[in-house]
Amino acid sequence: MSQLTLSALLPARARVAHERVPRASRRQLGALRLVRETRFPAPDGYPDAQGTPIRSPRDAWQLLAPYAARETAEVFWILPLDAQHRTPGPIEITRGILNASLVHPREVFRAAIVAGAAAVILAHQHPSGDPTPSSADRDITEQLAAAGRLLDIPVHDHVIIGAGRYASFAEAGLL
Repeated sequence: MSQLTLSALLPARARVAHERVPRASRRQLGALRLVRETRFPAPDGYPDAQGTPIRSPRDAWQLLAPYAARETAEVFWILPLDAQHRTPGPIEITRGILNASLVHPREVFRAAIVAGAAAVILAHQHPSGDPTPSSADRDITEQLAAAGRLLDIPVHDHVIIGAGRYASFAEAGLL
C-alpha cells in the first residue's frame, strides 16, 4: 500500500513551490494550516451552533452572548449563513484592544467564502457593556455591506453585543 503525502494532494504548480520549502518548515506550515482550517467544537456550556437557524437579531445575540461575555477586549465575529439561514457557528475575524478592533473587508469575506456563506451577519461586543453603535461601527458596517454587495454575499445585520442586551443595525434601520 502506498503512503499518501501532502505533495501528492497538491496541484502540480503548488507541488513545485511546496518542494522548494525545507522539510521542517513544511511540517510546521502543514500543522499551522490544519489548526487554522479545523473547526473546533464550542466549549462546554456554550451553544452548539452547528446548523442553527438565525431568523432574527435576537437569535444571533443569544448564540454569541456566551462568547462575548468572556471577552475583555473587542472581538469581531461573523456568522456565515447558508441559503436556509443556518450557521455552522461563529468565526472570529479579529481580536482588538479594550475599545477597538481593526476589521478589513478582505478578512471578513475571506472567512465567509471559505465557509461557503450565502450571506453573513456581522457581530462584535463592546466590553463596556453599552451596545450603542459608534461612528466607527457605522463606517465599517457601510464598508462591509458595500463589499458584500460586490461579492454577492449580503450582510444581513451587524449585531453589537453589550451586557445583557444588544443593538441591531437591521432593527434600527441603519443597514
